[in-house]
Amino acid sequence: MSATRTTPPASPDSPVSALLRRLAAERATGALIRDRGTLYLADGRVVHAEAPDAPTLDVLLTTGGPLATEGWWAAVAEAGADSSVARRLVDSGRVPGGTLELCRLGALYDAAFFALGPSSHPARFRYGVSHWLGDLHPVEARALERETVRRRELLDRIWPEGDVDTAPLRRLGPPPDGDSSPVSARQRPVLDLVDGSRGAPEIARLLGRPAFHTLVDLRRLAAAGVVAAVRAPAHPGRLASSVRELLPDVTPDPDVALLRRLRDALEATL
Repeated sequence: MSATRTTPPASPDSPVSALLRRLAAERATGALIRDRGTLYLADGRVVHAEAPDAPTLDVLLTTGGPLATEGWWAAVAEAGADSSVARRLVDSGRVPGGTLELCRLGALYDAAFFALGPSSHPARFRYGVSHWLGDLHPVEARALERETVRRRELLDRIWPEGDVDTAPLRRLGPPPDGDSSPVSARQRPVLDLVDGSRGAPEIARLLGRPAFHTLVDLRRLAAAGVVAAVRAPAHPGRLASSVRELLPDVTPDPDVALLRRLRDALEATL
């Protein structure tokens, strides 16, 4: 029977909680659950990670990789409750072992980037929990920490405004064509999906690409002045309050009185 342990939140300055480091030293097995994702450990090393903002392994294999969707679900059905989906994929010949491992590591580091990000929420660890993919090559917690820090620093060097990572995105205008265009061939499919309502996680899933690679492309496009985050509209109540602050309620000036009537009409439509 698994136990659950709750700890205070990690420092927002650290991408990896003190709990993860302690679990690595203890050679613990289970699931480290944080608000933006989950890490799965075996003997203190990370074997898999999942996060809502990162495409899952099946998306990378079926949308952006060589596996048909039917092949994925067939392997899941064959594995049943044995937690051996990875082995079924390789043994059946549906996915070469090297391809699976590359996609699996890509999914792990991708999800860990979000799961180990700064957070004000507590982390929990459930002992004894294993991932349904089965036996996988583990990653040392320290290596995961270093890579997470490297990726965050890279993004900040490209473009320091992090709202591009989370907000819906809009185009700022058609980029120039030809050699002078700031949009590379790799970035073009990403830009094609920017429509004012989609954010980076959805674009990554639609393309079947790791979320971090998509963030790199979008931050570069933002730095080039091609895309920007959609700003939340001002609240109608705040707009009305702002108008009241700008215009006096009583004045002998007929021009200001006209503006006051316009203000009242505007408020009535909000």
